[in-house]
Amino acid sequence: MATNIGATIAKVEEKYRKKMPEFDVGDTVKMQIKVQEADKIRMHPFEGTIIRKTGRGLKATFTVRKISFGEGVERSFPMHSPVIDSMLVTSKGIVKRAKLYYLRDRVGKKARVKRKQTQ
Repeated sequence: MATNIGATIAKVEEKYRKKMPEFDVGDTVKMQIKVQEADKIRMHPFEGTIIRKTGRGLKATFTVRKISFGEGVERSFPMHSPVIDSMLVTSKGIVKRAKLYYLRDRVGKKARVKRKQTQ
């Protein structure tokens, strides 16, 4: 009896998948992240620009960059992480690259990504 390994893996992964909004590199997202503090869990807001997406399936990750008190802060998340409570795409960006690492060297207005006009 031959079994399809791909179908078996997909069946197991389905249990751990999480519904995420469609987003791409250059988009600005607003997230609520669960942070463990002593004996309680609190929600921490994290808003920034997606500078990288990599992988697929349950192994997919993305990196969000924000400026906090003048310092650049980057944080990588697994796509279907239980740490992410909610995620909202606030604006879509117009970019021509798959990775926006060049934003690390830029400060102020030069570090912005062009926004798509929505109607």
